[in-house]
Amino acid sequence: MIRTVPKPFALTVILLLLLVFTFSFLTACGSQSPETANKSNGKSQTFKIGAIPDQNISTVTRRFDGFAAYLSEEIGLEVEFVPTSDYAALVTAFKRGEIHLAWFGGLTGVQARAAVPKSEAIAQRPRDEKFHSLFITQADLAVEKLQDLKGLSFTFGSESSTSGHLMPRYYLLEAGVDSEKDFDGEPNYSNSHDQTWQLVESGAFQAGALNEAVWEAALKEGKVDTSKVRAFYTTPAYYDYNWTINGNVDYLFGSGTRDKVREALLDMGSEQSEILDLFATDRFIPSNNENYEAIRQVAEELGIIK
Repeated sequence: MIRTVPKPFALTVILLLLLVFTFSFLTACGSQSPETANKSNGKSQTFKIGAIPDQNISTVTRRFDGFAAYLSEEIGLEVEFVPTSDYAALVTAFKRGEIHLAWFGGLTGVQARAAVPKSEAIAQRPRDEKFHSLFITQADLAVEKLQDLKGLSFTFGSESSTSGHLMPRYYLLEAGVDSEKDFDGEPNYSNSHDQTWQLVESGAFQAGALNEAVWEAALKEGKVDTSKVRAFYTTPAYYDYNWTINGNVDYLFGSGTRDKVREALLDMGSEQSEILDLFATDRFIPSNNENYEAIRQVAEELGIIK
């Protein structure tokens, strides 16, 4: 007589077999090297760079496409520039590990490094050791000092911008001007530095703040109508833009990747002058996280970061 296996026993056997299979599969995956695992999942074969969209997208893309080609040749990896919609989106992508090297402003760099262990500011332009914001106004207004901005309409850049919002807001407070109370209406946020001067030039706002490099470049290229808009105040110096590398790169791309990227940045010179010109510099110099401690303190004081 053929005996039937009790159903509960059969179910137990099946569950045990599934557990053994699952354990064997996970063990096999765990035994892969980081490089092998990443090649198999297809997520990290490309080294991805990003940048805060501090100017119009065509300008930003032109700058970073050329840089991506240079970096690819230097580090031996496929490198891709990934545009982002705004400053916060870049910080989020960096947190998720989707961006491996980013061109941040001072504030966004602080935010990103705080969220990603072992991430590091590795390079900056010489001018970023002593960067400035400029305050601009319509040319025919009697504005000579920050206190004269009271009662006027005003536009910052992006809310996450160091030179277009954080530091201008800080220096306004230092001068006794409360951005939330003393302007004609709430302050505007243009989202990019070139938009800021264009809004003031057009008459949409009576004054604004932006970074000095964008303003200087626009003047040099003859884009600004100085009969309609002028700069009247330059802030004290502070640290700003920086290249920050994600803490995951050596795991994803192999030991020494971080050092290769740093070396490639610091080695840029006359042969890469066309790329460097788009960054408004002639070279990059070493940087570190400590340089941006004052930025972190100001952001905490203003309640922008906790």
